[in-house]
Amino acid sequence: MNQQNNTSWQNVSSWYDKLVGSEGHYYHQHVIIPGLLKLLEINEKSSLVDLGCGQGILSRVIPVLSNYLGIDRSKSLIESAKKVNQNPNYSFIVKDVTRSIDSAKPMFTHAVIVLALQNMENPEGAIKNAANYLMPGGKLVIVLNHPAFRIPRQSGWGINEKTKQQYRWVNRYSTPLKIPIDMNPGQKNQKSSGQTTWSFHRSLQDYVSMLVKAGFVITGLEEWSSDKESEGKAARMENRARQEFPLFLTLIASKI
Repeated sequence: MNQQNNTSWQNVSSWYDKLVGSEGHYYHQHVIIPGLLKLLEINEKSSLVDLGCGQGILSRVIPVLSNYLGIDRSKSLIESAKKVNQNPNYSFIVKDVTRSIDSAKPMFTHAVIVLALQNMENPEGAIKNAANYLMPGGKLVIVLNHPAFRIPRQSGWGINEKTKQQYRWVNRYSTPLKIPIDMNPGQKNQKSSGQTTWSFHRSLQDYVSMLVKAGFVITGLEEWSSDKESEGKAARMENRARQEFPLFLTLIASKI
């Protein structure tokens, strides 16, 4: 297999495609897509490049655009995206979005990187490609697992029994981290199954620096919490904590 396509996500693409489904998982449907569409403010004249598009979930739910391009490193996920979306103005290509893309032209009004940047070892390259694809004044929206509160293996929930409050603990934040993620924790012999992907933690300062270096000005920042609600004796405590510690961080930037 071409080295460009031999990724950790390629190895778990079939499992991931089934998990996400045709319209996205719960948080896609209830939090991410509604929030994203509100921020993008797209219409039929808009054009969008979707970097790290996976199986093209966004292309299936956004309003019809004049032009859409989805790019992902996983060949099998791109094949899945093509099967579902037959719009002649929509196209999908297999590329590593963290490397220079020769075909990148400043022809899009919008760019997105949705829940993908934290899985890229070289996020600077993806942000630079977003800039290369965008027209001057074009809008970039990045959605991340919140880097201040959701650090794999370095953060989690705890309960203060004295105050009966749920809190979030964080062991590390400032240092960039490369963290293996078990995509199927119930499966034995994980190492040989190929069901491991990687998450790359970076601080807010790191992401802001990348955007500025690529020629963006940050125009907004939003933090999105879960809309789920608990039931039972611990509901009040859990619901309050759920709202206090957002799941997702969204950065909005404009190309200078």
